[in-house]
Amino acid sequence: MNITASAVSLTVDDVDASASFLVDHFGFSTEMADDGFVSLARSDAGFNVIYLRTGLATFKPTARATHRADGVLLVFVVDDVDGEYRRVRAEGVEVTTAIETEPWGERYFQVTDPNGVIVQLVQWVDVPER
Repeated sequence: MNITASAVSLTVDDVDASASFLVDHFGFSTEMADDGFVSLARSDAGFNVIYLRTGLATFKPTARATHRADGVLLVFVVDDVDGEYRRVRAEGVEVTTAIETEPWGERYFQVTDPNGVIVQLVQWVDVPER
């Protein structure tokens, strides 16, 4: 197998709202779009983020077309999570989970897009000695 590209596809009620959130606050750009569909990219992300409108007639499997992205974390590893935290707060983005560091060295915070998709920014830091 040779994987040539990767994407994550999330079903949401308002495709434009979620797409705008990633474009406005996380530097993504639109690669493709149509009614009920948008594919977003960043050259450094390694994958596209695709939003599909809930109930889209072309969604397969059809039994899942009305399901929404729930319990999913859209995670981006960054070089300066504290700087990103300050930046998104200055932009007026409501923080869902304030910045914290897990015992295993994961420093992160979370925000939630208009459709309830959680975006988590992470920086791996040195694990403290025990």
